[in-house]
Amino acid sequence: MYSKLKAIATAAVALSWIGCAPVLPWHDEPVASEVNIAFTIHNNLLFLSTPTIENHRGRFFLSTASARSAIDPQFAATLQARPPFTFAISEKESLRVEPVVVSLGGTGDAMFGADVWGRHSITIDYHAGLVTYQKQRMEPAAMTLHRFSGAPAVLIDVDGKKVEAIVDTALPDTLVLPAAKPSRGTAHVQMGGTDFGTIDVQYASVAQPRAGNRLLSRFLVSIDYGQRVTGLWRDPRIPL
Repeated sequence: MYSKLKAIATAAVALSWIGCAPVLPWHDEPVASEVNIAFTIHNNLLFLSTPTIENHRGRFFLSTASARSAIDPQFAATLQARPPFTFAISEKESLRVEPVVVSLGGTGDAMFGADVWGRHSITIDYHAGLVTYQKQRMEPAAMTLHRFSGAPAVLIDVDGKKVEAIVDTALPDTLVLPAAKPSRGTAHVQMGGTDFGTIDVQYASVAQPRAGNRLLSRFLVSIDYGQRVTGLWRDPRIPL
């Protein structure tokens, strides 16, 4: 598992920027402006079920923090095409993307980064297992918003100190905090208006804290890449 996580982290660093049913925040969004992409969770990563690359299916996982998409060399060799490749996210919606070819350590065949979505928005509904690609601006109602300048990020509180944490769906852990030596420990974490109490976290040689799926999955997560805004909505359908 550690070797796979290390491979994902290496790729992500290489590609990073320098009583009743609850009403979801985007419930009034026009249907025609959206594409819903189903995903399943394996090893706490989000694998997209419906997309294809050059009409080839594979194990494609979502990386919200990577500026560019990546394709594993073994899968790239099967495409019999030269980049840019056609990434089809639905039967009617496809985009031309020029990904980086880099080993993903056996974790998947490809990693979908921010270049797939362009200047549009995505919303991740962990409960429904859907990534919604939105051509209009994200609907911010009832969300805790944060503006970012590099990779998508949110403001969190760690042991009483407010820090910006990258929203990283290619990270299966809770939270990675900067440290000189890798280790595990605990920290009191608040995020998106929710106090998680003292939780298990990872310490590693990272430049900035990174929030992973074990924390993000408690929220509805929206990222507007064009407006450079993230939104978190504490999803009451998912227990802490």
